[in-house]
Amino acid sequence: MLPSVLGLRGEIIRKLIHFIIAIIPLIAAYSRVMAFSLLTAGTIGYVIAEQLRLSGMKVLIISDITIMSSRDRDKGRFVMGPVTLAIGAMAALLLYPEPASRIAIYALAFGDGFASLIGKLVGGIRIPHTKGKTFAGSMACFIAVLSISFRILQDPIKAVIIATSANVLVGLPTDDLGNILIPVGTGLATVILLA
Repeated sequence: MLPSVLGLRGEIIRKLIHFIIAIIPLIAAYSRVMAFSLLTAGTIGYVIAEQLRLSGMKVLIISDITIMSSRDRDKGRFVMGPVTLAIGAMAALLLYPEPASRIAIYALAFGDGFASLIGKLVGGIRIPHTKGKTFAGSMACFIAVLSISFRILQDPIKAVIIATSANVLVGLPTDDLGNILIPVGTGLATVILLA
């Protein structure tokens, strides 16, 4: 029982970090340069803190969060998740105009975030060839991205297509690279639909 509780705690911390990335489109609406600069500075700061942690020096708060949120596969290694999360958001800002960049980042924050949380909390039927992803998590992703896309675009058909695209991307067994693939792929689908 204890390992599953600890695993859930780590998942909640990881997904709270995902949810925090949702502030980036709000900052980008004011200044894309500021949003990109914050992501860059945060990534550099995290990389330095993670290198220090690996060399035996704890960095206040950051090292504790990293240790609590790391997966078993990350133990004793550089934890890439926060770096790929920032790179995914930066890629969306660099590659796509509004509203595609916003939808792409929200798909990463909420689509992927809710997929993991609901998948862990509810569990249930596992989807083959996805490294343990669940139908419940997949539905959570679809509903989150559908809601966000519809709210932004006010077009139900386009929202369904974008949510389906994001859901397929979240279902791929990509580990931390999903943090880049999800916003890049979702943003691309959005740009194509809006062309």
